[in-house]
Amino acid sequence: MTPETPTDPPGTEEIAAAAGLVGRLARNVESIVLGKPLVVRLTMTALLAEGHVLLEDVPGVGKTTLARAMAASVQGQWRRIQFTPDLLPSDVTGVTIFNQATRGFEFHPGPVFANIVIADEINRASPKTQSALLEVMEERTVTVDGVRHGVPRPFLVVATQNPIEMDGTYRLPEAQLDRFLMKLAVGYPSEAVEIEVLRGAVSRSPEALPPVTDTQVVAQLVALARRVHVADPLYGYAVRLANATRSHPRVRIGVSPRGVIALTRAACAYALTDGRGYVVPEDLKVLAEPVFAHRLVLSPDAQVRGVAPGDVVREILDAVPVPAPVAA
Repeated sequence: MTPETPTDPPGTEEIAAAAGLVGRLARNVESIVLGKPLVVRLTMTALLAEGHVLLEDVPGVGKTTLARAMAASVQGQWRRIQFTPDLLPSDVTGVTIFNQATRGFEFHPGPVFANIVIADEINRASPKTQSALLEVMEERTVTVDGVRHGVPRPFLVVATQNPIEMDGTYRLPEAQLDRFLMKLAVGYPSEAVEIEVLRGAVSRSPEALPPVTDTQVVAQLVALARRVHVADPLYGYAVRLANATRSHPRVRIGVSPRGVIALTRAACAYALTDGRGYVVPEDLKVLAEPVFAHRLVLSPDAQVRGVAPGDVVREILDAVPVPAPVAA
């Protein structure tokens, strides 16, 4: 992940039109994923920031439904990969096969060639298969037999993992966790929402959702998000937050420069969803935990004491001074 070349900030009309479209997209997804507006907005932010999302939660709370609803709303091609211990890397990326009719080798794309890829229970696959996603998540290309193949754009990987069943699972290494822009938890619905679900408030499948836009327009929104203005004091604030993780006594490995870039890029997309052409400190504060927490490696003592990475991030947000209000 590398920073983009700065361009002129988007105009007011562009921002208003984009925010209106993102709002319609969010409402469309929320008609299926009830009672989770922040999770939907953050997933939409990841899509516009060209990042990836790791959903860690118990079964049955709507992780896969969220990803499928996103794909249907943008008329995107989606594929679901059920990760199992016997899954091979070629089952993810594709394989080159000899065609006897043409007397040549042909590449048969794997399920990773889609706009939205659902990697279900990613921690059940072996590390070798997990690593098959590393290149495509970072470079948006797949190399098979020395030949590079580009995946469709926009491209979003939504991976899920179950935090309670550890038998037969393989922990994601830090290098792969760092490829995810955000780590989110859907959480249980509120009592009122769960009653609505039981009453049949959600009777459609995600695929039955009416599309709001298409992938070409989403690509334009991605380009627009990259033009959102970030003032220099906010770049400094993001770097100070990262430095605080690197020097924190409970942290063994802090946030890398890639994580700082991820935070600022996500903040630009988040500002766009809020109808602004510039980032404010609150954007960084809202996104710091989902973007930073999974990138931290805590000290052994902190792990024994049951300290969570999110606790450390919130402590740092309270300690690091927020810069004065900055306008575009």
